[in-house]
Amino acid sequence: MGNQFKTAVLLAALTAFIIMIGGMMGGRQGMIIAFILAGGMNFFSYWYSDRLGLRLYRAQEVNASQAPELYAMVTRLSRNAGLPMPRVYVIPQDTPNAFATGRNPEHAVVAVTEGLMNLMDPGEIEGVLAHELGHIKNRDILIGTIAATMAGAIMMLASMARWAAIFGGGRGDDDEGGMGGLGLIVMSLLAPVAAMIIQMAISRSREYLADATGAAIAGRPDGLANALEKLGAYSQRRPMQANPSTAHMFIVNPLSGRSFQSLFSTHPPIEERVSRLRGVPASPSSPPPPPSQGGSSPTDSGKAFWDRMSGQ
Repeated sequence: MGNQFKTAVLLAALTAFIIMIGGMMGGRQGMIIAFILAGGMNFFSYWYSDRLGLRLYRAQEVNASQAPELYAMVTRLSRNAGLPMPRVYVIPQDTPNAFATGRNPEHAVVAVTEGLMNLMDPGEIEGVLAHELGHIKNRDILIGTIAATMAGAIMMLASMARWAAIFGGGRGDDDEGGMGGLGLIVMSLLAPVAAMIIQMAISRSREYLADATGAAIAGRPDGLANALEKLGAYSQRRPMQANPSTAHMFIVNPLSGRSFQSLFSTHPPIEERVSRLRGVPASPSSPPPPPSQGGSSPTDSGKAFWDRMSGQ
């Protein structure tokens, strides 16, 4: 099953959860209200999520004169990807990481931390930027925003249902499909967990796809693979000061050094991502393979990795 089809199925499941919770709370009318609520939340996040994310991390926009090497890399990779030039931001944090945001390719933003620029070599930075442009090209920003917003709506509705059950609310079992207090309590406990699992599944599938697209954009997978290994090591030793609700935006989980949050990681394991890029079985303890000495061009190599990974 392809990543894009999986995403469509999972988004449909989130929508079904919202409608189901509304129906449990208020029958047919509750279903309509829940669906309208989710639509309103998605509308707000579609237009304003990029501004909120950048403001949360105090990111500063830079131009070609302020960050010439970074800006030149983004310009070149955007051209390779056939994308409009995104705005470029720098986050004042020492932990290396990066994210992309914006409602579409024409209004996209790529943000990197100061730590990324200081600790990575040019090939690794290029791999990270290509991954973020892969998210933009695949329109993952919109998909991730919708998934996060719908999961948030489910959790809010579940909380409302729990309080309604405690205080005697909810509709009867035979009243337009509503359900009684016990059912509301059970649903209010299970629905948020299910929504979180679905959101994590969506985020993980999009990360694999962005890795593959990024390898194709950069023309080679080794820069991104090396960067992921470094990013994983740094995030374990020095977790980023990040809001858990935005963890899915980053190239690696910024909370991976905190054991409780990592149990609900929105990212696939670093070892698995690196193994897919390098085309070898995942083995965290083994050293990375040496660079290929073959005669294929970087573009052909990147295309081969894209073709192989897209079929998984």
